[in-house]
Amino acid sequence: MNENAFPAVETLTYEAALAELIEIVKILELGQMGLDESLKYWERAEALSKRCEEHLAGARQRVETALGTDNGNDATT
Repeated sequence: MNENAFPAVETLTYEAALAELIEIVKILELGQMGLDESLKYWERAEALSKRCEEHLAGARQRVETALGTDNGNDATT
């Protein structure tokens, strides 16, 4: 795995990060790599998972703000 072949995780959209994460899981499940290469893929998968969580947290915040439920606040008060 050449880290330079992949785009920086922080530049990925949710969909791109999730798609790459799914592919890495498939590759790891095959179990045909050595330990070092498997660890590199696992580290990339961890970073992608974190990026997906960041996107989801941002989306959740936007929905809560739009609904007026941000931090438990009611928009009518």
